Amino acid sequence: MNNILELIDVRRKFVQGDVTIEVLRGVDLVVGKGELVALLGPSGSGKSTMLQAVGLLEGGFSGSIKLDGEEVSAASVDRQTEIRRQKLGFVYQFHHLLPDFDALENVILPQLIADAAPDVAHDRATYLLTQLGLAERLYHRPSKLSGGEQQRVAVARALANRPKLVLADEPTGNLDEHTANIVLGEFMALVREEGSSAIVATHNERLAAKMDRVVRLHDGKLNAERG
Repeated sequence: MNNILELIDVRRKFVQGDVTIEVLRGVDLVVGKGELVALLGPSGSGKSTMLQAVGLLEGGFSGSIKLDGEEVSAASVDRQTEIRRQKLGFVYQFHHLLPDFDALENVILPQLIADAAPDVAHDRATYLLTQLGLAERLYHRPSKLSGGEQQRVAVARALANRPKLVLADEPTGNLDEHTANIVLGEFMALVREEGSSAIVATHNERLAAKMDRVVRLHDGKLNAERG
């Protein structure tokens, strides 16, 4: 099997009073193993909603979602929790680091939750942060890190448990263009090195062009632009 993700006719609608809003209107997408896919679309187009569906972060979706060959959309709540912990990594626009823990601890904690041995988790966190240029910042809390450094820690945390698929929602949206380019480059290099796949939602055309493939969410459906 060469695909890590398959979406078939994924739909999501919201009802507000007498108005029904169809955000996703039959999304179809296949992501290959090791492939980095850019998800383009303006704010409000449904990119975050689509990533929430793939990430099993909320209900209310219809259609088929297969992750690593397993139909996960109809899995139990407990199984979906296992899948998120074992096979998915998340990077958000806001880093959501734990403020009372240093960079190293922020990357160690998700591994401990996944039952990794403390020494193994420590070594893994140190390796990832070092690869992202933070070898001298391991023991700094988020408040002592720049925006770019905080987002690098968030990237390391997302990759800590060796996910099959990383979902990144505007991961450089809060960074200046120069820093965004650097962080995205480091993110892509590390994802490739780890052998993971990724979907990166963005509205930045130039950043999207650096991915393996670009798809655009338009009118609730995906249109391929380059591949």
